[in-house]
Amino acid sequence: MDKIKEKLSLLTTNPGCYLMKNSDGDIIYVGKAKNLKRRVSSYFNREHTGKTKALVSNIRDFEYIVTQTEVESLLLEINLIKKYEPKYNILLKDNKSYPYIEITGETYPRLIISRPRKIKGHKGKLFGPYPNAMAARRTVQMLNRIYPFRKCHTMDKKVCLYYHIGQCLGYCEKKIDKEKIKKMVDEVTSFLKGNYKEVKEKIENLMKESSASLNFERALEYREMLEYIDKVLEKQKISLNDNINRDVINYYVKNEYISFQVLHLRDGRINMRDKEIFPLIDDVNDTLSYFVTSFYDKNEVPKEVLVSEDFDINLLEETINTKFIVPKKGIKKKIVDMAYSNAKISLEEEFELIIRDDKRTFGANEELGKLINIPNLRRIETFDNAHLFGTFTVSGMVVFTNGKPDKKEYRKYKITSGSKDDYHTMKEVIYRRYYRVLHDNLKRPDLIIVDGGISQIHAAKEVLDSLYLSIPVLGLKKNDKHSTTALISEDKEYNIDKTSDVFHLLTRIQDEVHRYTITYHRNIRSKASLSSIIDNVPNIGEVRKKTLLKKYKTITKLKSLTEDELSKDLPRNVARELAQFLKNYDTNNKEEN
Repeated sequence: MDKIKEKLSLLTTNPGCYLMKNSDGDIIYVGKAKNLKRRVSSYFNREHTGKTKALVSNIRDFEYIVTQTEVESLLLEINLIKKYEPKYNILLKDNKSYPYIEITGETYPRLIISRPRKIKGHKGKLFGPYPNAMAARRTVQMLNRIYPFRKCHTMDKKVCLYYHIGQCLGYCEKKIDKEKIKKMVDEVTSFLKGNYKEVKEKIENLMKESSASLNFERALEYREMLEYIDKVLEKQKISLNDNINRDVINYYVKNEYISFQVLHLRDGRINMRDKEIFPLIDDVNDTLSYFVTSFYDKNEVPKEVLVSEDFDINLLEETINTKFIVPKKGIKKKIVDMAYSNAKISLEEEFELIIRDDKRTFGANEELGKLINIPNLRRIETFDNAHLFGTFTVSGMVVFTNGKPDKKEYRKYKITSGSKDDYHTMKEVIYRRYYRVLHDNLKRPDLIIVDGGISQIHAAKEVLDSLYLSIPVLGLKKNDKHSTTALISEDKEYNIDKTSDVFHLLTRIQDEVHRYTITYHRNIRSKASLSSIIDNVPNIGEVRKKTLLKKYKTITKLKSLTEDELSKDLPRNVARELAQFLKNYDTNNKEEN
């Protein structure tokens, strides 16, 4: 929460999108804001209820993307929600989607609001998605007033009212010139891609005709249509509408740090971004080229990349097989400037956080290295064990690199030797880990930390010596509340100031390895408990048991199902018996799952 408070104090008042994250770094909510500072702060400075309360209780961090207008933030929000499918976004929770405007692919096309299940392969022409369903409906209503598309879902045998008021060509009775239909489709397609000139001219002519015939009420309607186009639709034109996949890269430098922003445009619209801030060690121009080439070594290369004039596009085109462009004006230049604005805001508003984070992580890691006489301390591997009265024994390993968790390097171990104590459990996991390190030539740590006392240090050292590995091993001495009190080796105890960054780093390491191991232990216990529960239910054999275990995995998930839901996998009478058994188990069994 302290980190969130620090970030809130540095937030911009510009419009944009914000992305809320949980403790695992997963994006759980995406929102838009006219004023990012006011909107994001509102989650943390007032009481909430219901779904918002549940969301806020799970927020551990957030990030944001600044846009130039609120409309841009609306459109960006769509793409971010579609990409990340956040848990707490109501639209996804309710299985809804943003609407498209569609010109159907029928012989006599209709202009409708559509929510297609699949975009790829859809027969009609789709435009959108639209963040504001009302705006989409109003646009369709306006265009259907002007263009006589077919209005009925299934054609009647006789013309209807729409034909008599000039809003349908009478497709059910009349022979319609295909060129006339094509021209109408082309004009509406052009309009929905952002080219409003032809439609505005058509509306202006209709308005003049209505006024000349003294039909002032209809003339007023046409004037309102023109105002709608000017005030609403034209403000939404931030996409390039050319269906080209491109990236936009720009940067900002201050206080010997460089901030990069990469905006990804897919099908002409911004749908995600990457950002990176790091110390500026090399020449700026060299750093620009290095960043771009290393970025595309790991990421998809688009059809073109837009950059500012400081980038060496000739060098980059020789290195990367794509087209680099430095736009001088227009919408492309506007988006390059947007990337610069985001890079600048990220660095200026996150600079203090970056400095503090460097001190707490890299700086603390350096201090720890000095304290234990490992001058180039970089990689720390830490182990913890968990069991329940000698059963379901597991171990977990977490890795910290330069003071930061490296989660892709974490490992889980199910202990197979039937060990009943931490000493033998530690021997097994250390042997399995470092035999693998030797055999597969994996990265070796500069330091091993065991979450325990001297006996576990001895166990680890004994195994390492047998493998002829010389890696320092330290232990975290704890009190009866499982809090770190000191760092110990085989022959020394390091007393550390509890207010120091080193102590806080060790506490973070201990908390992380304990969390990771306990989570794995609970999952193992839950699976085992689920298996034993199913064994006690009549008429569930091995085949049905395997199906349930594979699909639901834990007791908690299985208990959340109704009899009707269980009957999708089981016969009704078996589902009823299982539901009743789970209900009784929930009442009588107090063991944590």
